[in-house]
Amino acid sequence: MKSNKILTILIIAGFVSVIFLVHQILVAKAELSNTTTGSQNQTTPEIDELNRNIQDKKNSIDALKAREEEYRRMLRQKQSEKSDLENQLAIFDNRIAAMEINIEDVKENIAKTELEIRKIDLEIALKNKEIDKNKEQIGTALGLLYQEGSKSDLEVMLLNDNLSTYIDQVEHLKNINTGIQENLENLKNTKERLDQDKKDMDIKRLSLVKLNEDLLDKMTTLQEEKQGKVVILDETKQSESEYQSLLAKARKEQQDAAADITSLEKRMRDKMSANAKFKNLNESSGELIWPVPKNRVNAYFHDPDYPFRNVFEHPAIDIRAAQGTTVRAAASGYVARAKSGANGAYAYIMLVHANGLSTVYGHVSSIAVEEEQFVNQGQIIGKSGGTPGTNGAGNMTTGPHMHFEVRLNGIPVDPLEYLP
Repeated sequence: MKSNKILTILIIAGFVSVIFLVHQILVAKAELSNTTTGSQNQTTPEIDELNRNIQDKKNSIDALKAREEEYRRMLRQKQSEKSDLENQLAIFDNRIAAMEINIEDVKENIAKTELEIRKIDLEIALKNKEIDKNKEQIGTALGLLYQEGSKSDLEVMLLNDNLSTYIDQVEHLKNINTGIQENLENLKNTKERLDQDKKDMDIKRLSLVKLNEDLLDKMTTLQEEKQGKVVILDETKQSESEYQSLLAKARKEQQDAAADITSLEKRMRDKMSANAKFKNLNESSGELIWPVPKNRVNAYFHDPDYPFRNVFEHPAIDIRAAQGTTVRAAASGYVARAKSGANGAYAYIMLVHANGLSTVYGHVSSIAVEEEQFVNQGQIIGKSGGTPGTNGAGNMTTGPHMHFEVRLNGIPVDPLEYLP
């Protein structure tokens, strides 16, 4: 009688233990499932505030882009109109205004990215707390599973009506454990994604900072162009007739230079055809080097935003270079023209190379070579210029820079396609 009573107590205790174990594991699984399904939408008041600020920045950026496009539309319209003093000044003003908005746009993008990085940091911190909590819950559940697995055969027989019922229970516990492990893996994957998002955002921020530096540098160039505008105002005394006279000089200057370069190239190549050095040049790769230290390009080949595009097409690139920067031969060849800039006229150097190439270096303030002289790649040929009113700058210059042309069989081509 006494032994039956003990057996009954053991059976009841066993059932209570199993019920408690199953309850704990089901609770852990439910909590993990709720955490995982809600992880993508998890939020805090601070994250909500960041989301609002990020959206505000997006709206501000959209508004800035619309304003910038309006200035560029007005710029294109002015460039298509007849060139007069008022129109030319409006072109300068629109370019500067558009660039100022562009810079503000980048600043807003940087601010938005910083907010996004802060948001991701908060989400990662929350995710780490969730993972720590879930590890603790899983540890408890696994401990209970271990206790269940360590029972003796006698306990197994005492706590179940038959062996099949026990096997069903163990299988059920295994399924629960598998679900817990899957949820934990999902949480880890989410955290890894957030970590990668943060890395991507950091890279994006660095690129935006670099873009901002470039735009600020471009703004400096525009201020130099604005100074060029001031020079035009001084020279014309805000007189339309004086401006048209200056414009005519600039057009003639460019036309004369283009005609001179075209005729000189043919004559120089005829002279060079029997020269042994030239035959050696023809075996060279034709790869060019930057004539001045590589820097930002202020104006591109046939640039649609070139401030004097309604006066003449831009057949070169303008490389930013301080007044008096050393100019070097982009490739080995012969000096076809070394035209000085007496009385403020446009000064330039032309070199003829192998493979049908020739190069032109404009707005030079001094010349260090003579015509028909052979020069090696990298050899000093002069100094840069371009500052309005200085020797060799010519009419309507936009500030100190290196005007660099590349011609193939006498026809201007994009220099950037030949530079490293």
